[in-house]
Amino acid sequence: MTGLGAVFRPQLPPERLRAVARLAEDTGLEELWLWEDCFREGGISTAAAALAWTERVRVGVGLLPVPLRNVAITAMEAASLHRMFPGRAILAVGHGVQDWMGQVGARAESPLTLLREHLAALRALLRGERLTTDGRYVKLDDVGLDWPPEGAVEVLAGATGPRTLRLSGEAADGTLLTASTPPEGVRRARRLIDEGREAAGRTDPHKVVVHLLAATGVDAPARLRAEFESEGLVSVPGLGVAGDAGAVAKAVQRLADAGADTVILQPMGDEPDPEGFVRFVAEEVRPLVP
Repeated sequence: MTGLGAVFRPQLPPERLRAVARLAEDTGLEELWLWEDCFREGGISTAAAALAWTERVRVGVGLLPVPLRNVAITAMEAASLHRMFPGRAILAVGHGVQDWMGQVGARAESPLTLLREHLAALRALLRGERLTTDGRYVKLDDVGLDWPPEGAVEVLAGATGPRTLRLSGEAADGTLLTASTPPEGVRRARRLIDEGREAAGRTDPHKVVVHLLAATGVDAPARLRAEFESEGLVSVPGLGVAGDAGAVAKAVQRLADAGADTVILQPMGDEPDPEGFVRFVAEEVRPLVP
């Protein structure tokens, strides 16, 4: 079955999150995703709150920018979430927006090297290993978690470019793709991920999660086009969907057919009714997605 979820965008003030999270729980939504966008809302703090306000819904953070985070802190926070809310936290790490990283003095000369080192160390720490490593960016001296997760933890990597997609296949447990990824882009991503997996000799499952920009209502097409114009994506074919639940479900299926395991519906930045969007995804779109 194709997984389905929705995004709480950080353009909304954090005090709106409780109502959206509780509605996601009450309507049976499978996954609620949050963003750690500079300089809006912290990913771990909002995820912890959303998890505490709910009992069942899984909460994803897509993504945690590794230049901002010492890997030991990432591991400590991830382990805490997984122990407090077993099986419900989904964390992705990635390069972050390079301009934002530059604004805070954290831009890495080699983002790919940093992500590779961070993924390797993070997954080892979450497996309960004690780690000493002297990489270009990640340096740990006999570091281990006192409270590692009690079970296996998936670590996803956000990726767009070919080298990062191959790295995700090699070094992560899953890949997060942005809403600027059309079905053909998902197929291409799968091929590159598989190249990385083959190079690393990996045969374990690798989940692909993709965001899909979605608008519904009488003005949906105009709102969708305006969003793409603001992002410079008007010329990319096959992006986003505007229409009723049937149209959205068909767009989800196209991504699933291309290789997505989970599709996360992303509302417009100007979405006037975030709670209504969550209800639309859970109650109208979900029954139409096999």
